[in-house]
Amino acid sequence: MVLYIMCSLALAFLNPVLVLGGMNVTRPNILLLLMDDMGWGDLGVFGEPSRETPNLDKMASEGMLFPNFYTANPLCSPSRAALLTGRLPIRNGFFTTNSHARNAYTPQEIVGGISDSEILFPELLKKAGYINKIIGKWHLGHRPSYHPLRHGFDEWFGSPNCHFGPYDNKQIPNIPLYRDWNMVGRYYEEFNINHKTGESNLTQIYLQEALEFIYSQAVAQQPFFLYWSIDATHAPVYASRPFLGTSNRGLYGDAVREIDFSIGKILNLLNLTGIAKDTFVFFTSDNGAALISAPMQGGSNGPFLCGKQTTFEGGMRVPGIAWWPGHVAPGQVSYQLGSIMDLFTTSLSLAGLEIPRDRAIDGIDLSPVILESKETERPIFYYRGNELMAVRLGQHKAHYWTWSNSWEELSQGINFCPGQNITGVTTHMQVEHSINPLLFHLGRDPGEKYSISVLSTEYEDAVNRISYVVQQHRDSMVPGEPQLNVCDLAVMNWSPHGCEKLGKCLTPPQSNPWKCVWPH
Repeated sequence: MVLYIMCSLALAFLNPVLVLGGMNVTRPNILLLLMDDMGWGDLGVFGEPSRETPNLDKMASEGMLFPNFYTANPLCSPSRAALLTGRLPIRNGFFTTNSHARNAYTPQEIVGGISDSEILFPELLKKAGYINKIIGKWHLGHRPSYHPLRHGFDEWFGSPNCHFGPYDNKQIPNIPLYRDWNMVGRYYEEFNINHKTGESNLTQIYLQEALEFIYSQAVAQQPFFLYWSIDATHAPVYASRPFLGTSNRGLYGDAVREIDFSIGKILNLLNLTGIAKDTFVFFTSDNGAALISAPMQGGSNGPFLCGKQTTFEGGMRVPGIAWWPGHVAPGQVSYQLGSIMDLFTTSLSLAGLEIPRDRAIDGIDLSPVILESKETERPIFYYRGNELMAVRLGQHKAHYWTWSNSWEELSQGINFCPGQNITGVTTHMQVEHSINPLLFHLGRDPGEKYSISVLSTEYEDAVNRISYVVQQHRDSMVPGEPQLNVCDLAVMNWSPHGCEKLGKCLTPPQSNPWKCVWPH
C-alpha cells in the first residue's frame, strides 16, 4: 500500500493532468478526523507540556481553533450518532430508559442501533454525487440493518465495535473488521493488538486506507466525504512498532504521536494532489479523555473537571480544529460554542444542500463562524442518558443534576474524576439541583470548583436566562425510541457477512433477550 501511494504521487508530478487543483469548490470535499477518547488537553496547542502533536498544532496555526467545542454525550456511541444525524441522542434514540441518567452504548450484545428513520448526512451527500467512506470504528450497531453501507456510505474499512478482547469465540466472539460488506478478519486473530507491549499496526492500516481513498478521488476529480474514525487512543491503547517508546507520556502518548504523524501525512497528500483548497477538514474527538484509564491508557482534559462518562467539562469539552486553505484564514481562534452536531449542518451547508425540515436538528451551521468569523449565541445541552444534566449559555453553566458514579463503583476502584473530589459537585449519588442549579462561570473557573452564590445578582441574572432556554428546550423535546434497552447474546458477532469465505462463522447461542444493565 505504501509503495502504491509513493508511485502514484510520483506519477502525479510527472503528469500534470493528475495534479488537480481545479475541482468544483461549490461542493468541497469533506474530511472529518474523529478521535476516540482523546482529551482537550492532549494537544500541544492547548498547552500539553510535552508538545508532541506538531502536525495538529500546525493544522491549528493554519486554520481555526475552537477552545469551546463540545461533544453531544460523554460516551462513544451516542456522540457518533449525534455527529452523523445532527441530533441529540435523546432524539435519535441513542439512549436508555432502563435506568435514570445512565450512559449506554453499542457493545456486542446490544440489539439496537441507528434507526432507519434517522437521516445521516452521508445519505444526503451521496444523493448530491459524493463518494463516502468510513475508516475505523462505526459504533452505531453491528447487526446487518445497521451496516454503514445501508446509511449513506459507499465504502468501509473498520469495525462495528470497540477493539475489546481477546475472547474465546465460544462464550464471546472476537470482534470482526470489515471491508465494505464483508468481514475480512477479527481483532486478535488477523488484526492483532499485543496487550503486553501495546503494539498494533492498525493506525498505519487506517492511514494507508485514507491515503489511497483520497488519491483515487483526487484523480477522478470526484467530490468525497471521508470519515476517519480511528480508535488507537481508546483503551486498550495501541501504537505501531516505530512509535512505541517514543513519547514522554508513555503508551498513550505513543498512540497520540502516531495519530499526529498520520494526520500530517493526510494533510500533506491533500496539498500534493492540489485539492487542499477544495477540502474542508475538521478534527475533533467523540468525548473527553477516559481518566479511569489514565495515565498509561488515558489522556488529559487539561484544566477541566473529570472525564469521559461525566457531564462535567472534562467529559464533554473536546478539541476542535477547522482547516481549509484559501477559505479559512490561518491563525484564528474562535470562542464560538460549537458542538459535534454542528458538523452535520455545516457539512450540508458547505455542500450547498438543504437541512432536513421534517425533524428537529440540534446542530447549527458553523460556516459563518469558520469563513467570516461571525459568532452567534447558542446553548450547549449536557445529557447523560435520558436526563438533561446541565446547560451552558455564554460563560455560565448551570447543573440541574450532578453525578460522577456510584459509591459502589468507587469502592471497586472505578473513578471518573481521579484526584478531583469537589464536595457537592462530583457527587457519587444522583443529586438534583433543579430548584437552585449549581452555577459556574467557566471563564473564571474552568474546573467547576467555585459555585456562584445563589444570593448574588450574577446568579439570578444567569439562571433566569438559562432557565428560559431550558424551558423552551423541554417544551419542544420529543424523545426518540430508545435503541439501547435490550441485550441478547445471540446477536453478537458470531457469523458476520463474509465469514463463510474465511471459515470463521461461529454458532450463536439461543436467543434470550434481557434488559441491559448500565451501571453508570
